[in-house]
Amino acid sequence: MANDTAKPDSTENQSVASAPSELAAQVAVTGDDRMPPVGGAYARYVLFVLVLVYAINFIDRQILAILAEDIKRDLKLSDADLGFLYGTAFAVFYALFGIPLGRLADNWVRVRLLSAGLFVWSGMTALSGMAGSFGQLSAARIGVGIGEASASPSAFSMLSDWFPRERRATALAIYSAGLYIGGGVSLLIGAVVVKAWNNAYPVAGPLGLVGWQAAFLAVGIPGMILSLWVSTLKEPVRGRAEGLPEPPPVTNIGSKLWQDISSVIPPLTLFHLAPFGAAVLGRNIAAAAGFVALATLLIAITGDVPQWVAICLGGYAVTSWAQSLKQRDPPTYALIWGTPTFVLALIGFGSISFVGYSLSFWVAPYAIRTFVVPMAASGVPLPWYGSTEIVALLIGGWGAAGGFLGIVIAGVVSDWMKKRNPAGRVLVASLATLVPAPFIALMYTTDNLGSFLLLNLVPSMFGSMYVGIAAATTQDLVLPRMRGAATATYFIGTTLLGLGLGPYAVGMVSKVTGSLATGVLSLLLMAPVTLTCLYLVYRKLPAAEASRVDRARAAGEPI
Repeated sequence: MANDTAKPDSTENQSVASAPSELAAQVAVTGDDRMPPVGGAYARYVLFVLVLVYAINFIDRQILAILAEDIKRDLKLSDADLGFLYGTAFAVFYALFGIPLGRLADNWVRVRLLSAGLFVWSGMTALSGMAGSFGQLSAARIGVGIGEASASPSAFSMLSDWFPRERRATALAIYSAGLYIGGGVSLLIGAVVVKAWNNAYPVAGPLGLVGWQAAFLAVGIPGMILSLWVSTLKEPVRGRAEGLPEPPPVTNIGSKLWQDISSVIPPLTLFHLAPFGAAVLGRNIAAAAGFVALATLLIAITGDVPQWVAICLGGYAVTSWAQSLKQRDPPTYALIWGTPTFVLALIGFGSISFVGYSLSFWVAPYAIRTFVVPMAASGVPLPWYGSTEIVALLIGGWGAAGGFLGIVIAGVVSDWMKKRNPAGRVLVASLATLVPAPFIALMYTTDNLGSFLLLNLVPSMFGSMYVGIAAATTQDLVLPRMRGAATATYFIGTTLLGLGLGPYAVGMVSKVTGSLATGVLSLLLMAPVTLTCLYLVYRKLPAAEASRVDRARAAGEPI
């Protein structure tokens, strides 16, 4: 799709001598008396609240990992089914609805959108606790994905207006650290709730609920309460952190939202694209036929109908949205899909998330299945760290600490590198692939639980280093009014490619080979893809970033 806009993008690789002049106005804008100052105490307060929101986001998303073995037993599922529940069922709808909700974040009140989304996804997490079948749990996970799609487009855009560019990667890195805090806490909460519930109710508790169902309820309800707090935050003025004039209020928001929904949800996509001409509609129908053929082939090979229907549906929907965006908003298309640097970043960072999401989901089931259960069955006294609860605490706690340190340190270092090298952040992001690889190999070949737990700290810390950098890089490649769309597009890579395919791929390899270790180790094959993409981004980023205003103007942006 990047080749479709050769004219607007033709300046990307040219040497642009001067950066956009809007940066010069930053100091004056921070004195705007309509709002608290950019980068001030209130901005830090907003950041704190948004970190809590993102932590809840990943508690609700990640708790499935520690509950996986119980769910697998009770619902009679395979590892591939678990990968689908954790990844694909959530990721495809997260990615699809992230597009219209990301655009809505560009046009509407972001605080309201985030508050409503938090209420929805927390409620769907609670409903997961009422599920009694694979289908019901899949439907609830889809609902969680749709609700969570509102979070990061709103938060990324808000934080980009609360913090100046030179501190943006640090702010977004701190926000993104909520991912690791929530992911780590979720394992402990899940393990403790399941044990306490099952001890109190050995057969079934009130309403016939078992431990893993109670755990979903325990983490879903607090998020619904937190949504009320979020609704009290101030809505920042768009663009003031960069000295850009506040864009005029957007009218007909409902009509624009419907346009964005119909541009991405089949079969509404066909009716949406028809007015743009027979050529556009014909290309869309050809794309649909191609994805149908691909899904048919993959289903024939694997036998997994839900997985490939969902993934190919997502691929077709994203293609439709890109076609629509090109017709309705050429400047935004030019700076996202029409910019090779953005697309390469999408693939590169998405491939890192392919590995990261897979590891974060399978590490707990692997430890329980490989070490905890065999030790308990042997009759030999367990070491102090040999119970499910302690394993969950150590994996979750060290994962949270390592992830938090890695993401924050990388944010600070990458901002420092950015001042000295326009593409310096990408060098720091590459550590997320280079450093963890040997430790992953050692982890999934050791026969000692203690060594496994200790080795996990390094992938947790270094594997998180790309997150804030990826967010800042994609935000810096577009104009302020496009940030929600850019965030939604970025999350297509990290969810559709990373979350939608990664955990399932590991589960499928495990199902075929009978070895979960083999499934995890197969992730190392992704490293060459990641490093190639990041190298190309490193080469192209300075020119793409410096020319963004000129390319947007060439595509019709009135700036």
